[in-house]
Amino acid sequence: MARQEESENALTATRVVRVAVTASAAAMLKQLVETHGPLEFHQSGGCCDGSSPMCFPRGEFKLGQRDVYLGTIADTPFYIGGEQYEYWKHTQLTIDVVPGRGSGFSVESPEGVRFLTRSRLFSDEESIALEAEGPPPRGDQSER
Repeated sequence: MARQEESENALTATRVVRVAVTASAAAMLKQLVETHGPLEFHQSGGCCDGSSPMCFPRGEFKLGQRDVYLGTIADTPFYIGGEQYEYWKHTQLTIDVVPGRGSGFSVESPEGVRFLTRSRLFSDEESIALEAEGPPPRGDQSER
């Protein structure tokens, strides 16, 4: 788990992946889904644990119209706060899992691990493709 694994390639045949997941984080998500049912992530720009990716049972976190839907990782929707998205829109986020305690509100906390966001700048090619796609959707995408 402590070893960082390669994330998915950011440029797929059809579109740029805005958020990816490591194999160890995907395995942890699978385990958590068995315990808690369907999940969702939210990445905010708050201080302390608020800047960590938080994983909740799906529907327990109130999503607003300013929250940005970045995609799905391991069958889990991933959202980011609108203001935080403006800072990070030029980067691919990769969700990893590492030993340690995160926020008490995130479902992985009792497991002695925490989710962690790693990032890298999009390439020029990826940035051009994202510009052509237009902005990602905002608000809860679960009913679409």
